Amino acid sequence: MSDIKVAVLGATGRMGTQACAAVEAAEGLTLVARLGRGDTVSADTLAGADVVVDFTVPAVTEANVHAVLDAGAHAVVGTTGWDDASRARVSAHLAELSPGGLSTSALGVLIAPNFGLSAVLAMTFAAKAARYFESAEVVELHHPNKVDAPSGTARHTAAAIARARAEAGRGPSPDATETGWEARGADVDGVRVHAVRLRGLVAHEEILFGNEGEQLVIRQDSFDRASFMPGVLLAIRSVVSRPGLTVGLENVLDLS
Repeated sequence: MSDIKVAVLGATGRMGTQACAAVEAAEGLTLVARLGRGDTVSADTLAGADVVVDFTVPAVTEANVHAVLDAGAHAVVGTTGWDDASRARVSAHLAELSPGGLSTSALGVLIAPNFGLSAVLAMTFAAKAARYFESAEVVELHHPNKVDAPSGTARHTAAAIARARAEAGRGPSPDATETGWEARGADVDGVRVHAVRLRGLVAHEEILFGNEGEQLVIRQDSFDRASFMPGVLLAIRSVVSRPGLTVGLENVLDLS
């Protein structure tokens, strides 16, 4: 079987640089293009890539994915800033490219809020625990160069917690706050999310659950961006056989 040809967008950034190195060192993958800020995303510049990895910025990531699809390549996206509307537009684009319905040969897009295996496991554990606790909140901690808040990981975590609570018939977490709501963090589907930006941090998350007389804390820490690379490589290898839109690396892990 021939190697999977890979292009990286945002190749000169912190994550893009590591992604390029990881692809070059990986068996069965070949790096065919590195695109940086200002480079046009097209079939020519992608140099025949089968999979394109996007580590750019929220302002351009959706446009990049549409350009990648138009070039006939699969996409793996690590850039945050996605919402229901932008994901829906990508799904519609994928459907346009496969008018007869998705087949095993159809293009795929995998958007991963986090590629860290420990982070994905923390999110999965949190979703399983959510139905058993009266209160739930999320704290995410990142370096001060991060441009969005709350992080995509925290939003993904909170949304999964909210779904699990709704399925279990749980109401809102108890909260008697009447004034100063700005200090209570962002509201993500009814789950409060707090963002910390501090020099020296990389990427960290705490998920807190509480009942009367007990507390569960799930904590995940990424100390080096190298920890994300096994997840990136897994996504590259998986997306070629996952037509359509996939959100979350947990969907390609065996977490049953």
